[in-house]
Amino acid sequence: MESFDVIIVGAGAAGLMCAMTAGSRGRRVLLLEHNDQPGAKILISGGGRCNFTNLEIAPERFLSANPHFCKSALSRYTQHDFIALVERHRILYHEKTLGQLFCDGSAREILAMLLAECKAADVDLRTGLSVTDITRADRFRIETNKGSFAAPALVLATGALSIPKMGATGFAYDTARRFDLAVIEPRPGLVPLKVTGEMLELCRTLSGVSVDAIASCGRDSFRENILFTHRGLSGPAILQISSYWREGDALSLNLTPSSDIEGFLADRKRTRPKAELKTILAEVLPTRLAHTLARTAASNLTIANVPDRDLLELARRLKRWQLKPSGSEGWPKAEVTVCGIDTRALSSKTMEARAVRGLFAIGEAVDVTGWLGGYNFQWAWSSGWCAGQAV
Repeated sequence: MESFDVIIVGAGAAGLMCAMTAGSRGRRVLLLEHNDQPGAKILISGGGRCNFTNLEIAPERFLSANPHFCKSALSRYTQHDFIALVERHRILYHEKTLGQLFCDGSAREILAMLLAECKAADVDLRTGLSVTDITRADRFRIETNKGSFAAPALVLATGALSIPKMGATGFAYDTARRFDLAVIEPRPGLVPLKVTGEMLELCRTLSGVSVDAIASCGRDSFRENILFTHRGLSGPAILQISSYWREGDALSLNLTPSSDIEGFLADRKRTRPKAELKTILAEVLPTRLAHTLARTAASNLTIANVPDRDLLELARRLKRWQLKPSGSEGWPKAEVTVCGIDTRALSSKTMEARAVRGLFAIGEAVDVTGWLGGYNFQWAWSSGWCAGQAV
């Protein structure tokens, strides 16, 4: 049985950050990964360019049953700290939209950076290992298909249930429960939503159409593009609101957030009375969407022949289109997991379990979920760094 100062299970974003941080402090670190290669989700993120953080990181842009928990970690290791690391490795990057930072080249540059830092810190990285048992007496003992290991500190960095084809499992939850840590029932987040009935037929007709919109659920709302699909709705605004949506909730869509649609339709009825409604709508909406909505509202009538009450109803629908999704597309399409290991059991400064000395949980495994756009990577860097400073 080999002994180490700390064993980290999971060589994703959080695990790699924790390992390099602990190793740079002189700790003897073993980093275990059940996939054949580390950082699988890093490589596919951001369309292969890795949206590695966001310039506008703020605690209120993270979901948690304990909303104050993330504040300490995010303030101790900030987006600016990670940007400085990226710049030290001379990785070129750019801001896309809304503070989102992407590599100019490939996500492989971010993974190579993390691996280089781990190598410099003498981290012992081993891949293709499956953990078969974990016990604790005076220290943690980890049994795997390739040997036994022991350490006084164990870090759970195996992520959560999103994107199972990348190797996602409930390992962190099972281990947490074994040590009597509560787990808040996880659900898919940043995930497309499905619809049924007439709305499904409409979505199929419009599949591939994207439009700037505000998606709202209760008091929460996001303005970005939405995308009609053959199963329902996707696009950044839908992915964002999906993390707040619960089964049975209704959504409201504002498809014309930049215009006073009532005033616009009234003006066009006065100034362009002979134009067809579909032509008028195409001034403010994508053509396919405009033509489809015109057919459902007034067929091929000129706008002069559309009753005012029908124009008002159309404007109301465009501003407050109510629908009730039938569900989400689930774990295979979810970019993140909402909920997880209850943060009330953890120190917000170190990520250590209060009742189990030496046990840490970081990254997506815990009940902290960020917005779309680099927020979840920043939580991985921040929580991993904090644990790496403490082990």
